[in-house]
Amino acid sequence: LAALERQVFDFLGYQWAPILANFLHIIIVILGLFGTIQYRPRYIVVYAIWTAVWVTWNIFIICFYLEVGGLSKDSELLTFNISRHQSWWSENGPGCVRKEASMSGIKGLDSHSYISVIGCALEYRYIEVMHSSFQILIALVGFVYACYVVSVFTEEEDSFDFIGGFDPFPLYHVNEKPTNLLFKQTYL
Repeated sequence: LAALERQVFDFLGYQWAPILANFLHIIIVILGLFGTIQYRPRYIVVYAIWTAVWVTWNIFIICFYLEVGGLSKDSELLTFNISRHQSWWSENGPGCVRKEASMSGIKGLDSHSYISVIGCALEYRYIEVMHSSFQILIALVGFVYACYVVSVFTEEEDSFDFIGGFDPFPLYHVNEKPTNLLFKQTYL
């Protein structure tokens, strides 16, 4: 649900890199749930590996919005340099008021130009950092759960009795003749 919520707000901001990452994340989460329901440890291992990639992606997003390591939140990196869109939260955050001014020479409803945003209770980059931090927390819990489920599934596979197949003393083995009778027959 948290990934779907994040996907919606990234769609509203036209940020294509996060949209693709969120889409992959949703698909892998569905695959992991399917693997859990269908007792498929390989799918769960794929999910566990993806959670490491997902944590790395979210650390990158945190660094991007906090402008760590030469990254700039004003760059067009998350939109693949296609547009100048930013996070949806930059204009629509809690308490934000947009100031618009009319463009000269153009009349109509769409003739406003964005100038500034004022009065935000929380700056949009911190909202994005909180989203990514929450995603990291969920991914770490998911990773621990995935490792646990895989270990339970592999223990069940190792302890399965193949109706007397590999056990030296199977539960369902019935001796037709006692062993001392078998040895007596060889002497006769």
